[in-house]
Amino acid sequence: MNPPANPSASAEPTLLVLTGPTAVGKTALCVALAQRLNTEIVSADSRQFFRELSIGTAKPTAAEMGGVRHHFIDSHSIADEYNAGRFEQEALARLAELFEHHKTVILTGGSGLYLQAVTEGLDDLPSAPPEIRAGLHVELAAHGLEPLVAELARLDPVAHGRIDLQNHQRVLRALEICRATGQPFSSFHGRKTTERPFRIIKIALTREREELYRRIDKRMDLMLAAGLEAEARALYPYRHHNALQTVGYQELFGYFEGQYDYAEAVRLLKRNSRRYAKRQLAWLRRDPQYQWLHPDEVPGWLAENMGQ
Repeated sequence: MNPPANPSASAEPTLLVLTGPTAVGKTALCVALAQRLNTEIVSADSRQFFRELSIGTAKPTAAEMGGVRHHFIDSHSIADEYNAGRFEQEALARLAELFEHHKTVILTGGSGLYLQAVTEGLDDLPSAPPEIRAGLHVELAAHGLEPLVAELARLDPVAHGRIDLQNHQRVLRALEICRATGQPFSSFHGRKTTERPFRIIKIALTREREELYRRIDKRMDLMLAAGLEAEARALYPYRHHNALQTVGYQELFGYFEGQYDYAEAVRLLKRNSRRYAKRQLAWLRRDPQYQWLHPDEVPGWLAENMGQ
């Protein structure tokens, strides 16, 4: 997957992967680059797929898209059973179409598993006996998610640091593999890499931690001002869907249920978003092929290293 010694001389189609933690500045940069390269953007944001989720997913508006065509935004409903495996198949088919017209296509998003699905393929995970899955759901219903998260921390600290701990589906899936195999869920990752018919350049965006955290807090304030509470109330009847087991909605659902007041909901929104950013960074750092750059450095790096 490594780029050739002289990337600008390559005739291969190129997938430019631009990722990074929430609020780091992916959208604006990708749109500017797509305009410069006269290309299109494929989104690998696992929440922006869903039509019903907008404010809480920081979905780009038509104005923010700047006339650039985006794929896999508003492409599915929260009622759909959608996962990284399906996205791999659909995204690869779409890329094949796009490369007929564009030398370079941009893949962006902060969902590490979905980026991996496109660039490397997914690992073959062992199956688990159905009684293990059923038992985990019984425990979740009886005691909540917290004891299961604590168990995952004991059995697989690596997975505990990477996955969204508020997404019960992902926590249960990791524990299911741990219990079934006696091995950490994370030990099954990175075992398989599937060659792709295009060159892949990976860039991860980064900022100083305090700057990133300020941007995250500001984003939460802007989301709330834009009507996040009303959006979450409209989605509350669907709160058990997997797409809503995520930061940005779960905190408000707890407020609606009287678990805490509004001020605490806002505090949790900001705290959990910062924690989510840390998990995103941990996931990306395990891949040595990422070039880490501040958003302002990317155009110059591409001009120097890709001739673009």
